Amino acid sequence: MTADRDLIIETTTRVAWYADRRLWDEIPNLFAEEVLLDYTSLTGGDPTLVAPAEIAASWQANLGGLDATQHLISNHLIEISEGGRATATAQFLATHVLANPHGTPTWVLGGHYHWTLIRAGGEWKIDSMTMTAAWATGNQQIMTLATASGS
Repeated sequence: MTADRDLIIETTTRVAWYADRRLWDEIPNLFAEEVLLDYTSLTGGDPTLVAPAEIAASWQANLGGLDATQHLISNHLIEISEGGRATATAQFLATHVLANPHGTPTWVLGGHYHWTLIRAGGEWKIDSMTMTAAWATGNQQIMTLATASGS
């Protein structure tokens, strides 16, 4: 159980690590073939079922134009079920940085993640990811500027 717990924490931490280091090609390896992605607390709309490559492409388009990001994930709680399934939750603090002439250069978002994972070939793969934003501070407009500038 401890080894699985560690692997699950490693998988969820790599999500942030790869995004912050712009390792877009590594991101799909963390996910199952289809992923229920839910950012509705921030963007509205409905959760969507997407392929891992779509996640990487979207993050590249949205984060790639920023000067820097730092996504800190902590306080993991892991529940492992029978049949190779698991649930993980953690808090996050996401700092986004872009020098710009229209306000402060940072936008910071805090909240928590909820993931479900499946065991596949000795690895844990994320098959759903829900980000729940709890608070934000700074200049959210830098996200629009970053997307417009491309990666």
